Amino acid sequence: MFEQLGLIGCGLMGGSFALAMKKAGLVKRVIGYSKSPTTTERAQQLGVIDAQAPSALMAASNSDLVLLAIPVAATQATLKAIRHLATPRMLIMDVGSTKSDVVAAAEHALGEEHIGSFVPAHPITGREVSGVEHAEAELYEGRQIILTPTEATDLAHLDRAEALWKALGSRVKRMTPQAHDSAFAAVSHLPHLLAFAMMQSIDMQPEADDYLSLAGPGFRDFTRIAASDPKMWRDVLRSNSEEVLAQAVLFREALQELEQAMQARSDQKLEALITKASGTRTKWRMGAQRKASPG
Repeated sequence: MFEQLGLIGCGLMGGSFALAMKKAGLVKRVIGYSKSPTTTERAQQLGVIDAQAPSALMAASNSDLVLLAIPVAATQATLKAIRHLATPRMLIMDVGSTKSDVVAAAEHALGEEHIGSFVPAHPITGREVSGVEHAEAELYEGRQIILTPTEATDLAHLDRAEALWKALGSRVKRMTPQAHDSAFAAVSHLPHLLAFAMMQSIDMQPEADDYLSLAGPGFRDFTRIAASDPKMWRDVLRSNSEEVLAQAVLFREALQELEQAMQARSDQKLEALITKASGTRTKWRMGAQRKASPG
């Protein structure tokens, strides 16, 4: 049980975390702050937070748990703003989609004195819509949470963070920040980039509206993530650009191989490449289903 959650960022992710904590009976009071006062006001109206804070500093004041649910680019400035109120008992977490840059920002902002209290976290969940109006207590249930501690992370805080997420119904995995960013460049960041590019490529054509009127479920599923928050994904792609660009090189190689098979009219080669891709997808889906199954 935490006495007070200082929620910095009262949007979808932060709001859902607050609701989940309340539903699980893990927190007595939630104090919220957002850059936009209207967001904070709406969060209180919806019962997501119990009181509004005029600043990130005041949200952290007297809190034994602080969650940063903000763009990754704002991490350093925010942690610097609350640094002098950090205490040894305060657990500080974030929910950013990149981790190496977040860790570096935290080390710079918190210094050796307080960096042990920071446990970087990345919940593998979300929705294509944003805003506190879409927050839901069940957002983290059954979802995977990646914790990326460093050598400076206090083990007691790390264990508290893991226990907290598990109490919210999440599955917890620990990785290094570097391993995290490499993996998610492949399975999350590049796919978003491709979805953005796909929609842009269609929009460039005079017949775009006619084409989109014919699109079916496959197109809908493939491009769903193109509706994600632009500012958030601008920051993610910028902060993890090296890893994403490395994955883009591999993607272009795979695409070129398919294109060459089509140009050569090699049905055998084209079918073999599609079969291999289909098999990899099926293997991943079956493995994911086994992991998600109870027991």
